[in-house]
Amino acid sequence: MSTRTRATRPKPATPRKTSAGPIAFFVALFIIALGLIQLVSTFHSYALDLSELNSLRKQEAALVAQKKELENDIDRWDDDAYVTAQARERLGYVFPGEQPIRVEHPEAVTGRKTPTPLDGTNGAQESTLPWYSEMAYSFKEADAGKTKTQDGDHGEGATQPDGAGDDKTKEQQ
Repeated sequence: MSTRTRATRPKPATPRKTSAGPIAFFVALFIIALGLIQLVSTFHSYALDLSELNSLRKQEAALVAQKKELENDIDRWDDDAYVTAQARERLGYVFPGEQPIRVEHPEAVTGRKTPTPLDGTNGAQESTLPWYSEMAYSFKEADAGKTKTQDGDHGEGATQPDGAGDDKTKEQQ
């Protein structure tokens, strides 16, 4: 009996060792990494949106200041005294009965250069040559640059017979 009971009796189950522990760890680590990536991208977009918001606020403040300045200009131009002063200063208008006097060379009277014009240009562009002399000088400079490039094409020291360069210049134009 003892042999028979041993054979029919089921053996006690021994606990099996499973390898689910490392797999669960790596799955959890992967989920945490995905969460961190999502969190970082959210903060990045928040920072970009905040930067854009600050930029728009600065732009709004500049536009509000510009609007206020333009409204002040409109109010100034509504004043008849301001319009009269601007017409006298900018356009040289005078009232009937007044004698207009225009000084040709104000620096001779005041000893200093004329003030900068109100049209936004600066006086640094003023030159001592008349306009036609400046134009002739510009043409000479442009032709000199053109001659230098032609000489560079033919090599250093290359000379052309009289009139040969003129024909080539006409063809290029």
